[in-house]
Amino acid sequence: MTDVVVVGGGVAGLVAARDLAKGGAHVVLVEAGDRLGGMLRRHTVAGLDLDMGAESFATRTDAVARLATELGLGNDIVSPDPRGAWLMTRDGRTAPIPQTGFLGIPGTPMAADVTAVIGQGGGFRAQMDSLLPSPVGAKATSLGALVRKRMGERVLDDLVVPVAGGVYSTHPDQLDPDRVAPGLRAALQREGSLARAVLALRSRAAAGSAVQGIRGGIVRLVDELVADTETYGVEVRMRTRATAVERHAVEVVTARGTRERIPAQVVLSSTADPMRTAAPDRTGIELVTLVVDQPELDAAPRGTGMLVHPEADGVSAKALTHATAKWPWLAEAAGGRHVLRLSYATAPHDDATDPAGVATSLPVDPDDAVGTRATRDATALLGVPVTPDRVAGAARVRWYGPDLTAAGLAEGVEGIGEASSGRGLAGIVAAARASAERVLGS
Repeated sequence: MTDVVVVGGGVAGLVAARDLAKGGAHVVLVEAGDRLGGMLRRHTVAGLDLDMGAESFATRTDAVARLATELGLGNDIVSPDPRGAWLMTRDGRTAPIPQTGFLGIPGTPMAADVTAVIGQGGGFRAQMDSLLPSPVGAKATSLGALVRKRMGERVLDDLVVPVAGGVYSTHPDQLDPDRVAPGLRAALQREGSLARAVLALRSRAAAGSAVQGIRGGIVRLVDELVADTETYGVEVRMRTRATAVERHAVEVVTARGTRERIPAQVVLSSTADPMRTAAPDRTGIELVTLVVDQPELDAAPRGTGMLVHPEADGVSAKALTHATAKWPWLAEAAGGRHVLRLSYATAPHDDATDPAGVATSLPVDPDDAVGTRATRDATALLGVPVTPDRVAGAARVRWYGPDLTAAGLAEGVEGIGEASSGRGLAGIVAAARASAERVLGS
């Protein structure tokens, strides 16, 4: 009997399978698609090899850096340009993201870079947080409610909505504070104010940038993980779709239509059991990448990019990353051109979330509807003309948002991946490694 079956060959599945096999377990990994890595993939745009999905990882823990070092990538871990990013408010104002914040929540409400966004009145209301008893808002069930009660509507709408919403593609009123900001609620009770709680969390974070990357792209993690699965003898079955996921077995269908039941001592899954979960009604994410020849962008007019209020007038993108301003290694590779990444939220059943086109890099004509929208948004956000004739190459990639995997698993099946550990590479890697460690220790 197989020791462990891992369902899903994304980052979580690869990390868990690699650690389990390295620890001596016989592991079978089943992946429905024809590629491993999930949302960590590469595509080529205008001759540049670029990340299709995530291009950085959070440094609030050392989980990703430690894994990268084990995989031989430690010397290629890099920090972004320190200029930082900007935001756009609902009414179209732009400003640098305040330096002492956390998910947009200011640690110093009356600081100049905070009041530049929320105004003096908004700053005074936010400062009242220091006078409120610590229980106020402490039991709020959403990040939005917590911020609203402690610091007021201006902080929430002008700062937290574009920043936290841009990171999680969700309004703060729908974000669980314990999931997206672990430790914040406890720090509020301990420190007596939300602002001091933010400063306390920031002081405990690792020195340096809040995110880091890998020279050559985050996708290099997948390259090395795949190599390690081969080294440690993981049995990888591609184009093998799980049709039922149970505590001690997984039923699969191969590309040829052959059905098989794989018994195992333990089952880990990063995808919902189709026998227990209705078809997901998920929002989608569309990433449009532009490679642009525009010397006016050399000055990085909006730092490393922008996070955008979802109701900002005249802009459809929810975020823009000026990747060549953010990563010096990429600027060198681009040879004077600029790489811009614009992300868009798409509704369930939108064409952008049609399964046939998900996780596939598609070329974009700068003059078609997608290209025109992207160049128009880039111009509005950067304050520099980005016209179709300046675009050397463009592509779009469409992704699903996370499904509620953990809610659709049989008793005894351990969920791994985004839905179980929260969005973000740091959380996914840490949780997958913890799951593997528990299995090996049992």
